[in-house]
Amino acid sequence: MATGISHFGLTKIEQISVTVHDLEKAVVFYRDYLGLRFLFRGPHMAFFDCGGIRVMLAVPESAKFDHPSSIVYYKVDDIDFAFKTLSARGVIFHGKPHLIAKLPDHELWMAFFEDVDENTMALMCEVRSQ
Repeated sequence: MATGISHFGLTKIEQISVTVHDLEKAVVFYRDYLGLRFLFRGPHMAFFDCGGIRVMLAVPESAKFDHPSSIVYYKVDDIDFAFKTLSARGVIFHGKPHLIAKLPDHELWMAFFEDVDENTMALMCEVRSQ
C-alpha cells in the first residue's frame, strides 16, 4: 500500500443524479413540491441546490442509464414539520415518520416517499437525546 493511501476516504457529495422521464414534471416536483432551489438547465437535464449538494435531474441518454435512482436522504431538523409541509404540497409518503434507531446520543427518524418517476426518496432527522 502506498504512503497516504490508507488515510484516503470520500468525504463530500458534490452531485447526485436522479433519472427522470418527464423533465418538465420533475422540475415542478423538485422545485415547487420539495422546495429545492433551481440552479440551471441543460439539454435533457436540470440542476438544483440542496444545502450545497447539487441534484441533477436527467432524462436517460440510453437504456444503460434508465433505472431507478439510489435513495436520496434529505436531512431535516424537524421531520414532523417537513412531513406535514410536503404532504400539504401533494407529496405522497409511504407512511408517517418512524424511528429507525436509538443511538447513545440521538434517535434516527425517517419517512419515505417517491418522486414523479417513482424514485424512492427519504426525509432523515437526528433527534438529540435529552
